[in-house]
Amino acid sequence: MTHSPAGSAAPRTLRRVTRPRTWSLRATDVVALLVGNGVLIAAMWVRHGGSSGLDTAAGFLTAVGQLTALFGTYLVLIELVLMSRSPWLEQSFGMDRLAAAHRWVGFGCVWLLGIHAVTTTIGYGLGDGQTVVGEAWTLVTTYPFVLWAVAGFALFVAVAISSMRAARRRLSYETWHGIHLYAYLAVALTFAHQLVVGADFTDDPMARLYWIGMYLLTVAAILVFRFGQPIRTSLRHRLRVANVVREGPGVVSIYLTGRDLDRLAIRSGQYLVCRFLASDGWWRAHPFSISAAPNGEWLRLTVKDLGDDSARLQDVPLGTPVYVEGPYGALTGARRTKSRVLLVAGGIGITPLRALLEELPGRHGDLTLIYRARREADLVFRAEIDAIARLRGATVHYIVGQRGSWDLPAEPLGPESLSTLVPDVVDRDVFLCGPTPMMDATQRSLRVLGVAAEQIHTERFVY
Repeated sequence: MTHSPAGSAAPRTLRRVTRPRTWSLRATDVVALLVGNGVLIAAMWVRHGGSSGLDTAAGFLTAVGQLTALFGTYLVLIELVLMSRSPWLEQSFGMDRLAAAHRWVGFGCVWLLGIHAVTTTIGYGLGDGQTVVGEAWTLVTTYPFVLWAVAGFALFVAVAISSMRAARRRLSYETWHGIHLYAYLAVALTFAHQLVVGADFTDDPMARLYWIGMYLLTVAAILVFRFGQPIRTSLRHRLRVANVVREGPGVVSIYLTGRDLDRLAIRSGQYLVCRFLASDGWWRAHPFSISAAPNGEWLRLTVKDLGDDSARLQDVPLGTPVYVEGPYGALTGARRTKSRVLLVAGGIGITPLRALLEELPGRHGDLTLIYRARREADLVFRAEIDAIARLRGATVHYIVGQRGSWDLPAEPLGPESLSTLVPDVVDRDVFLCGPTPMMDATQRSLRVLGVAAEQIHTERFVY
């Protein structure tokens, strides 16, 4: 039977709905492409005389400045592609690996562009017989678009600082996301400088065409995946808030209905980035996992009040239109490699795993869920989970309590505890979602027990 969004989503017989296409890019192929492109960039620089004059300090520093500018810009373009929400990349590598790449590529481009600014200024100063301060002033006030480039670099630095863990913990999702959008402005400002002053643009027509082509491909990826695809999805399905149901302290489920939802290609474990188009919230975007398996009639998002804009969504008006980006994420059954599966959830991380528990195929005993929470009141969907477990023959373990208390081991998800609860864990796929410290500790435990890396599936984002 199928239930309407009037209340909780009890277990049901799932309708056949459209599944997303599965993409598979090999990491070695992507790395080979990026390295090969980097070699070509260096070869074009040598071709038009960039390596000449290395016998003097001024010439050497200027050459270092040119190369770091080229590779810094190259990393910026890679960073923009990583931000484009390409389904090819997300499904092939998963959000964890893309997030790690995004982080380190971002820091790398800032360092390279910083080295470019310093070495170019010193090199030009030595050639002109000026001090570093005097040469810097000359460059900013007389060279075309250098001031723009300085402003763009300052924006890159701001984005990098906001991405540092210490800063990220203190920023709300809205602030962090807003700062990151300035990366696009930074690229526009620095591109004008590169176009007019860059050696590859002024001295080599072939290199100029090649760089412009890379920029155009990057912009196309952003326009298609960040803007075109969400607009198409939102116009096609016209999602609206149909109901809001309180699931527990500070936790609500938002039911969405719309047109042709059986043709919305989304899987359990994936998430949507949503803008609720109310008068005061249309510009805010938040990622939320679907917390019930797709059924072709409605979608359910579950939101926890984390003290930021998510508190506003606790009372979102019924009928509010919803603009969606996605679906995104690779924490799906497509990553399954074993017949048996262990799901490990912490806190509100239960949302994608509850949907997976409902959707993943399996025989009696194939599915096991471990749900970790500090208090009984924090166990969201407990009644639904118990009903699904009875229907599907799944095993559920609730681990409740403060870590280190008299009734709970110091490491409730440590190797000994996991091996006791799930003796055959080494022969299972493990889907893991929850707070970062819990996920890190659980992954360490799984590695100690000998679970292969390709059997551990995780996803990290702000709910």
